[in-house]
Amino acid sequence: MNPITRRGALGAATAIATTPLAGRAQTRDNVIRIGVLADMSGPYRDTSGPTSVAAVQQAVEDLGMAQRGVTVEVLSGDHQNRPDAALALARRWIDTQGVDMICEVNNSAIALALANLVREKDKIQLASGAASSALTGPQCSTHTVQWTYDTWMFANVVGGATVRSGGDSWFFITADYAFGHQLERDTSQFVTRSGGRVMGSARYPFPGTTDFSSFLLQAQASRAKVVGLAMAAADMQNCVKQAHEFGLTRRGQQLAGMIMFVQDIRSIGLEAAQGMVMSEVFYHDLNDRTRALASRILRRTPENMPNQEHAGTYSCAIHYLKGVMEVGVPRAKASGIEVLNVMKRMPTEDDAFGPGRIREDGRKIHPAYLFEVKSPRESRGMWDFYKLRATVPAEQAFRPLNEGGCPLIRT
Repeated sequence: MNPITRRGALGAATAIATTPLAGRAQTRDNVIRIGVLADMSGPYRDTSGPTSVAAVQQAVEDLGMAQRGVTVEVLSGDHQNRPDAALALARRWIDTQGVDMICEVNNSAIALALANLVREKDKIQLASGAASSALTGPQCSTHTVQWTYDTWMFANVVGGATVRSGGDSWFFITADYAFGHQLERDTSQFVTRSGGRVMGSARYPFPGTTDFSSFLLQAQASRAKVVGLAMAAADMQNCVKQAHEFGLTRRGQQLAGMIMFVQDIRSIGLEAAQGMVMSEVFYHDLNDRTRALASRILRRTPENMPNQEHAGTYSCAIHYLKGVMEVGVPRAKASGIEVLNVMKRMPTEDDAFGPGRIREDGRKIHPAYLFEVKSPRESRGMWDFYKLRATVPAEQAFRPLNEGGCPLIRT
């Protein structure tokens, strides 16, 4: 298997073939191509990036596609967190390079735009990294599945629990793009539904903000009990560190990390992050299957532990390739919707999430978990960050089918 070169991974406008697993004996039309559209050079590189590519490669290997006589190529590209650049690359992948399925897409604005392109081209988008719940709501699509998590789920698990434990007044610091807006809206609904109040919000420019002092001062002035951080990755890390320096928690305000990854905890440090509560759908040390999967992927990217986003990318690639084998490679290349319909009929099963299914609105469901960050004394070493507080069953973790407003659902 060819390694991912740094130069190739950072190629903003170039899609690179990082496999093939079975040589070039088959014709071009008989090669299944998966495009991993990710942040390869920006603030989400560690939570997305090369480890997502490694996760897809691992899925191809685990299914033994070469031994089954199916050639699979994995391409990667940097979307630069820009919808225009992402769409140009995706269109070139489909029109000139024969890409059949695009996954990861860890930017909600890009995923929403890409949904129209794959529908037009009869290809598939498995949005394993995009979080906006609009993807399975008013903007749901026949050719897109939202795979790993969404803003409604994070708001459900974190927002509601915090209000019930006494954090009944909130102020939001929000990334000013689709993902942040949706996360703030969803969490606000859970706060108010549970009897809490939203005292206000501050939206910071994304990307490019490194100094959160003015936004933290607004949060402090609001006197809200909880400061909800509707952001992720490097922004989350910087904001939490600066909040610690400001002494927000010492003054009685609680930080709510609405979407966090193990990479965030590693960067922030257990001393500052201990006691934080967050929701995730995957943790590498959750059970024997997750430990085995993390170990296999970690061999490819030894400096970066697979997180829930990487696990979702692995999971969606596994199920897609099962669908391809069910319909056959020629038909899979001819019709994306035929593969996707088969995928929706088949139950999902993999080492990342165990059993699950894809709903009619394009929402893939599986359990979600509430974790608490360990103290430095409790941690056994590198990447040992979480202790499990609660498990939310799949049917309760995600928004009910009849509440999303997806036009594909018959009322």
